[in-house]
Amino acid sequence: MEELDGFDQKILHALSEDGRISWRDLASRIGLSITPTLRRVRKLEDAQIIRGYTAVFDENRLLGTMGVFISVTLERQIKDVLTTFEQSVSSLPEVVGGYQTSGNTDYLIHAMVRDLPHYQQLLDFLTTVPGVARIQSNFAIKTFVRRSAAFTGGEAA
Repeated sequence: MEELDGFDQKILHALSEDGRISWRDLASRIGLSITPTLRRVRKLEDAQIIRGYTAVFDENRLLGTMGVFISVTLERQIKDVLTTFEQSVSSLPEVVGGYQTSGNTDYLIHAMVRDLPHYQQLLDFLTTVPGVARIQSNFAIKTFVRRSAAFTGGEAA
């Protein structure tokens, strides 16, 4: 893990809140002039700590309001089966996250669906993916915290 000083932490915190902040406003917010602020941002970009800038979409309005976590167990954990599964699931617009896991299941898929019939369509597709042995789903009742991969540490004073 990279060692970040207080200014770098302030930059990451500010950009995690507003990736479209102007360089002038960012410099003012962290307490440096524009040139050293830009130098620090470029350094964070070059080190791949900042890997890009993106828009955050409202998943509920685009995909549906029901979050579902789908645990998938495969028949065999060989490279071809794993690759086929990952490629098949990655192409689904409902899937907002996918993780290969340790433990009793092989994958955890996070998806957003409009309603139960939409979920059934997703489930029907998953059962056709070669190598899938078992599927178990859990619906999210409430989201109490959700963060991006962006820096979420406290802002230095």
